[in-house]
Amino acid sequence: MRKLPPLNAIRAFEAAARHESFTAAANELCVTVTAISHQVRQLEATLGRKLFERSGRAVVLTAEGHAVFPLLRDGFDRMASAFDAIRPPADGDGITVSTTRAFAERWLMPRLAGFNAAFPSVVVHIDATEDVAMPGIEGIDLAVRYGQVDRAQEASVLFKDKYIAVAASAICPSAARLAIDDFRPRPLLAYRWKNATLDSPAWSSWLAGISHDARRDFRISWYSEEPLALHAAERGLGPLLCSDALVGEQLRGGTLRRIDGPALPGFAFRLVEASRATRRKSVTAFVDWLRTEAATFRAASAPLMTRAA
Repeated sequence: MRKLPPLNAIRAFEAAARHESFTAAANELCVTVTAISHQVRQLEATLGRKLFERSGRAVVLTAEGHAVFPLLRDGFDRMASAFDAIRPPADGDGITVSTTRAFAERWLMPRLAGFNAAFPSVVVHIDATEDVAMPGIEGIDLAVRYGQVDRAQEASVLFKDKYIAVAASAICPSAARLAIDDFRPRPLLAYRWKNATLDSPAWSSWLAGISHDARRDFRISWYSEEPLALHAAERGLGPLLCSDALVGEQLRGGTLRRIDGPALPGFAFRLVEASRATRRKSVTAFVDWLRTEAATFRAASAPLMTRAA
């Protein structure tokens, strides 16, 4: 039997070495920086060799780290290729995209018909899950991840979002503008974030940013899933504080309206690609299309952010 260190520790080291950053590795694998650091230290303890020199937030590979990293990187690529070789072929030239259910349902799927029309021979598979799937290793060609980014990751950012308060247009159909007081006694809607490492925008911050005291007497109705809260808002159950990226179509279509108040800073949607997949024309075509759609979304969202401020 091969005697290998823990595979999670190897995975953490490979990501940290490739990015030259524990923070970037944590963002890619959707774990905390502390978890990455712990896994790397576990690997170093197992090997009895130091793999990184640490200086504040900076990490640099040691000679031993430089020696092992290319072999591990190539090994991960070869494992992915090995499984691709025995995976049953899809109908047409298939690619698999991993993202959250909310982003897939609210942003990606409404636009996907455009890609299908332009590239009818490419079959797109959507893996919508809150679990983190690593492109190139778990049958995933690329992923759209959501969270904080550092300077090294800026090139992979599709767009950044804002958090605004919205409500169903049917609640106050004749009002020229919507104020939060228009929705008493309905509760405020909110959902529980799956990623506990993100400091999620909250109603308390939004209410603190309006010009008068509307913070009293409001109740919050909690939903376990983000898509459920979005559907509840559309059905008139109350106002929701949510990402503008997930309600852009509804705002432009008039089923939802923005409530007067601030736009809170959100996070970034960024593209993570498998290195081996970038050589495939189908994946390159999808990435180019996705970046074009993201640029169009940014341009269309700008006017929405200047209203109801």
